Amino acid sequence: MVERYYIKGGIPLKGEVSIGGAKNSVLKLMAAAILAKGESKIYNVPDLTDVEIMLNVIAQLGAKTAYNKEEKSLTIDATDITSITASYELVSKMRASFIVLGALISRCKEARVALPGGCAIGERRVDFHIRGLEALGAKIKIENGYVHAKTNKLIGSDVYLDIPSVGATENIMLASVLAEGSTRIQNAAQEPEIVDLANFLNTMGADISGAGTSEIIINGVKQDQLHPIEYTTIPDRIEAGTFMTAIIATKGKGIIRNIYPAHLTFFTDKLLKMGANIKLLDPTSMEVSCKNRLNSINFVTQPYPGFPTDLQSMAMTLLTTANGVGIITESLYENRFMQVPDLNRMGADIHQDRNHAIIKGVKKLSGAILTASDLRAGASLVVAALMADGNSVVEKLHHIDRGYENFENKIRLLGGKIERKDEDSPKNLTEGTHNESYL
Repeated sequence: MVERYYIKGGIPLKGEVSIGGAKNSVLKLMAAAILAKGESKIYNVPDLTDVEIMLNVIAQLGAKTAYNKEEKSLTIDATDITSITASYELVSKMRASFIVLGALISRCKEARVALPGGCAIGERRVDFHIRGLEALGAKIKIENGYVHAKTNKLIGSDVYLDIPSVGATENIMLASVLAEGSTRIQNAAQEPEIVDLANFLNTMGADISGAGTSEIIINGVKQDQLHPIEYTTIPDRIEAGTFMTAIIATKGKGIIRNIYPAHLTFFTDKLLKMGANIKLLDPTSMEVSCKNRLNSINFVTQPYPGFPTDLQSMAMTLLTTANGVGIITESLYENRFMQVPDLNRMGADIHQDRNHAIIKGVKKLSGAILTASDLRAGASLVVAALMADGNSVVEKLHHIDRGYENFENKIRLLGGKIERKDEDSPKNLTEGTHNESYL
């Protein structure tokens, strides 16, 4: 079965769209839920393939799970954790599932979690995770593709991260919740998802302060001090940024609801400098519009609160038709320009030199047959197709499904011309891109 988007470009997006729960947060909350015995309930959970994979991971550990699609809620009963092993079959499908390592070593004093390996956007090492757990007293062996961690008890310690790794910060936080004494994470990641995890754990009975800053303090508590909870996930800032980009790219005007604007301050500032119009309507809504050709800018991706690497590809799409020349420096991942060949096939003028991309604005993009190489690159190609003249086809939608719930439906709510088709066999796509019968 081949899944494709068929998109007619050049139509301004107008209307309202509501943003779902943050994928990068809810996956970590699911892992955190196994720390407390009993049934926890998480709201604002998007229906994504990554969420489904994490459900399978924690079910493999013995937790009972149930997802309510209508309510967008998830229940996790972690009364009994019967296994300490997260298999390669599941962990290899999604790196974020490696986060169960910290939760398992905290609750069960032992964990066996498959190494996640690399991913499409580049190597993401786990040595920071391992060194952090060893600092707490875990004995770790890496054998047969698994990280095997074991301890009689974890003891709080000072942990300094060479880089503010989100995953390492989260794994160390989870491991420290039930450790004896205090743990201090220095040069910690500051992302909103870190704050959400700390709030979730504190609601559960943990004692964490400093989340959202470079220094996080976790005072260990006893197992019987943790209790199951109900909790609502924060909105997805990357989905919000994607729809902001799509509206601006198509010279449209739209309202984006269920967002936390403060989570997008740096990104919003860059859009304003390019010439977009952004107006805060209320604490969780903003109006986005653009009438004129944008101006080019330069930026460097950085850990939060800097420019988010997950929105770099969206910004690149905007720069393809902006006035002047823009330069993007990708400082976090070595393979994060995978959308460049397809954008150039659409008529963009992008030159890549290692971790720098030089984008000379052209007047317009033209529709083409495009292939999603990873989650964010795939979404940026959909945005490019929406702004381009003519019709486009986007393939390998499973990448996009990892992080965007009902993507095509939300685009249609804004007036975009997009259809999803599951086809048994390839067809003459060159001919199909010039045939509007599918729209």
